[in-house]
Amino acid sequence: MHQQTKAKMDGSADREGERREIYFSWAIREALEQEMEMDSSVILIGEDIAVYGGAFRITKGLVEKFGPHRVIDTPISENSFVGIAVGAALAGLRPVVEIMFMDFITLAMDAIVNHAANFRYVYGEQAKVPIVIRCPAGGGRAYGATHSKTLEAWFMHTPGVKVVVPSTPYDAKGLLISSIRDDNPVIFIESKLLYSLRGHVPSEPYTVPLGKARVARDGSDITLISYGRMVQECEKAADMLLEDGVSAEVLDLRTLSPIDEEAIAKSVAKTGRAVVVAEDNRTAGASAEIACRVVENCFEYLDAPVKRVAAEDVPIPCAPNLERAILPNALKIYEAAKSLLDWGK
Repeated sequence: MHQQTKAKMDGSADREGERREIYFSWAIREALEQEMEMDSSVILIGEDIAVYGGAFRITKGLVEKFGPHRVIDTPISENSFVGIAVGAALAGLRPVVEIMFMDFITLAMDAIVNHAANFRYVYGEQAKVPIVIRCPAGGGRAYGATHSKTLEAWFMHTPGVKVVVPSTPYDAKGLLISSIRDDNPVIFIESKLLYSLRGHVPSEPYTVPLGKARVARDGSDITLISYGRMVQECEKAADMLLEDGVSAEVLDLRTLSPIDEEAIAKSVAKTGRAVVVAEDNRTAGASAEIACRVVENCFEYLDAPVKRVAAEDVPIPCAPNLERAILPNALKIYEAAKSLLDWGK
């Protein structure tokens, strides 16, 4: 105890926390654990999340700590347990629901789109729906068409729902804590390929504000706009561009609803060129909406058309080589950026 007290007094504990690196998946679990410790109204609901610890082991060990009344295993019925969670939120709890794969959220669309999203608009301050729906999403593991989707655009299209997509372990923890404390429904999308990503994460609870983008890399010649796992691909593409003498700015949106239009406009006004990158489908996907915002808000600053790099409009294949062929990657982003830099020459 004396050593712990001394560490807090001389700041060594804080410095240790600053140096700490953990996995993206651990950052999510830590956010859940700390919010459950702080607020007894926070409960977890989902398939196999208790004894088994979840399909990706995010909730491993939490049922032993908080008990089965707060870490609740459910039958295989997304519409039922999401509906129960909406009712629990209306009754004063703060449920965090895990959808095993985001593809399965389609089974709960009625509870989310027709109920959770609407209650605050219909009843005003009489009703709050503080529910977070966690969704492991995306391709890259050769799981095929029914276990690899990213469906963020569906919820960007739904008024009353916030859409959050972290790209780093730091943001995973801070954005999830902010989402749990928010009084509105939040769709929290986690790229499965990011679970093994390590990064700096403070040990104490902290928040990252919803609706605020971050500049992941400063640049002056072109802006690469993305979110989630594709931010990592944009940074790889920026490295490739740097070898050609091109300074690329990488903008990580963090949240898609609300979207930080001010940050987009500031970056594009500086560089004059923009490539929008998203893992979901090209047609009517998130990239289409973001590109439209760029044109609407930054047209007079653009020196070239806006380019999009997104998944091809086909069901995601099981074969790894075919899956790689249809998903965005650093090389495709690099080639799109180069075409913009050469535009008009």
